[in-house]
Parts: sequence; C-alpha cells; structure tokens
Amino acid sequence: MPPRWAKPGDAEELAEVHVASWQKAYEGILADRFLDGLDRARRAAWWGRFLEEGGLVHVLGTPIAGFCHVGASDEPEWGEVFAIYVHPDRWGEGVGHQLLRAGEHTLRELGHDRALLWVLRDNERGIHFYDRHGWKRGGPIRLEEIGGVQVTELRYEVEW
Repeated sequence: MPPRWAKPGDAEELAEVHVASWQKAYEGILADRFLDGLDRARRAAWWGRFLEEGGLVHVLGTPIAGFCHVGASDEPEWGEVFAIYVHPDRWGEGVGHQLLRAGEHTLRELGHDRALLWVLRDNERGIHFYDRHGWKRGGPIRLEEIGGVQVTELRYEVEW
C-alpha cells in the first residue's frame, strides 16, 4: 500500500505514532519526565487543526504506521522535511523509506530542487537513516530547548 495524504480524521492515529516514536527514539536524549508526560489528546487536537488548515502530511498503513510532513522551508528556494516518524512497533519494515521517498517526491512536485531537515545530534538511528538515503550533513547546527533539555540539531540536505 503506497503512502496517502493524511486527513483530519487521522489525527488520533498520528498522535499515537508521534508520541510513541518520540518516547522510544528520544529515550536517553530528552528527559524521561518530559517524554512520559507527552499528551496524546493534545497532540491529536493539534494534528486535527493542522490538517484542516491544509498541512502536507503523507501517512502509511492501517492503522497508521508512520507519517512524513513536508513543505516549503523558511529558507527561500528550499523544501523541508519537517517531521518523519514511524511507530516503534513498525521500525525496520521499510515504512520510513517509503514515507521519505513520498515526501521527497512531493517536494520536487512543489518545485524544490533541494531540501533540508534537522535531526538531533544524539539521534544515531535517525542520522544513520538519512545517511543511507543519500542526505548529507550540511550548513550550521542549531541549539533548541526541548522539554527543559538543550539539544543540538544537525542540518541535513539533499539535491535532486
């Protein structure tokens, strides 16, 4: 089954994937208290509003196994992969690969010949995934605070 566009009715499943993947992927990177306190209902409400406003999100699976959110970057002429998450129960099944390729295709259709994304420096699984898919470390790093922890994000880029 190929990826499809998300719709507002997918909000609860998107929230489940989002929270479960953060709790597993960022274990040991972000504070346990923060990860344990992630609120699925609040995240579902956010996703519902976002999708009603026309957000570009590919989903895959029934129930949804993962999602990829793409669009125009704040940087002129760049597309961006804002988020790509797969439910931990589905890691290693190729879901992320299919979603990333769908997101890249959408960015090309939107007229972008290059794209960027940000990945936590300590997210070795994510970094390995992007390396395997031809993305290259680029530009500056950025510092963010997530859940009371300062993290470093690495910029990855690709050109088509």
